[in-house]
Amino acid sequence: MPSTPAEIRAQWTEHHPELDTSPMELVGLLKHVTGLLAHAVEPLYAGAPLTAPEVDMLIPLRHAKDPMIARGLADGLGLSRAGVSKTLAKLEKRGFIARTPNPADRRAALVTITPAGAKAVDEFFPRQLAAEVALLKGLGEDREWVLKALGRLVEVMEGPGGRN
Repeated sequence: MPSTPAEIRAQWTEHHPELDTSPMELVGLLKHVTGLLAHAVEPLYAGAPLTAPEVDMLIPLRHAKDPMIARGLADGLGLSRAGVSKTLAKLEKRGFIARTPNPADRRAALVTITPAGAKAVDEFFPRQLAAEVALLKGLGEDREWVLKALGRLVEVMEGPGGRN
């Protein structure tokens, strides 16, 4: 059974040579990296009042000078508006955010973090950050190269033909 993206790509190429399977190696590695990151922080949230994705959503609210709208959060985090709306509803129900009517646009509520939400982020984010530091410490001098490559990948994916 093939286990690497290159092996899986070779199988697809064998059975469907007309397919451009070139993205498979990169996408496979990105998925693997995402899985490793999730696995590293997952234990920190066992029994916690928040999940890692909820903390990720609360962080921009924690540092926002003004209330935000869900669309702005979705765009900034690269998430679907529906997913953000659903997560915000859960956070509001548990008292971590507040939504108020937006006087400039009745369709979009203003979202702010509550003191309970700020306290939760302040408690959990440093633990998550420490796990991420430990996970990435082996990059050493390659860190800047990886950042540049990932930054370029984001540019390409957000550019013409990408998600925008």
